[in-house]
Amino acid sequence: MAKRSFLLALLLASSLAHAERTADPDGFTEPLKELKFNPGLDQREFERSSLDALNVYDPLESWNLRVYQFNYRFDEWVFLPVVHGYRYITPGFLRSGVSNFFSNLGDVPNLLNSLLQLKGQRSMETTGRLLLNTTLGVAGLWDPATMMGLPKQSEDFGQTLGFYGVPAGPYLMLPILGPSNLRDTGGLVADFSVESQINFLNVAEVSGGHPEISALRAVDKRYTTNFRYGQTNSPFEYDKIRYVYTEARKLQIAE
Repeated sequence: MAKRSFLLALLLASSLAHAERTADPDGFTEPLKELKFNPGLDQREFERSSLDALNVYDPLESWNLRVYQFNYRFDEWVFLPVVHGYRYITPGFLRSGVSNFFSNLGDVPNLLNSLLQLKGQRSMETTGRLLLNTTLGVAGLWDPATMMGLPKQSEDFGQTLGFYGVPAGPYLMLPILGPSNLRDTGGLVADFSVESQINFLNVAEVSGGHPEISALRAVDKRYTTNFRYGQTNSPFEYDKIRYVYTEARKLQIAE
């Protein structure tokens, strides 16, 4: 019995040794030694190769990149310092009142675009918001509508054009305003014109003689926008912003 066990052990050892010398189907006896690693493939190269799949129609890329760089510096050197100063000297309740007031004004184009897109429920909710916030909220300084279950909706004429099949067109980086495209830029102009013509609460007319109101609205808009240039910590931030903006607009139009 002991002799048989010894013979079996010898046969097993022999077969294992033979298996170690037998080449794998791919022809390598030691495949791991044949693996090739590229130590030069750093994070930037990896991101660039990944972003190749995120192409967006951007025939004006060289110009857009210059505008992006301008926006980056303007935000860093002008806009954000002003916002920080605004936060420092203005009490929180007053900042909330300013934000609510301008948000209430923005519900006017929201309502019109909801109607144009035949979104009945959103139209009714936005109408309710305007009525409640303009009356109970004292011209929009407070936002009782949200507390009563009527959340803020976001509709613009760029979305309306997209809803009816107007293509986005080339990507655009607008000075100070940030990412856009040809369709959405036209929509932005249309919304501004409509809001000026309606002159809700007489704000558009008064702002004509008091540019500080428009300046305050711009500061409030930046104050309520969380995005910060450079926050992606990537040399390809422009590409990422372009892609995220484009895909986000598609989702908004599809809602």
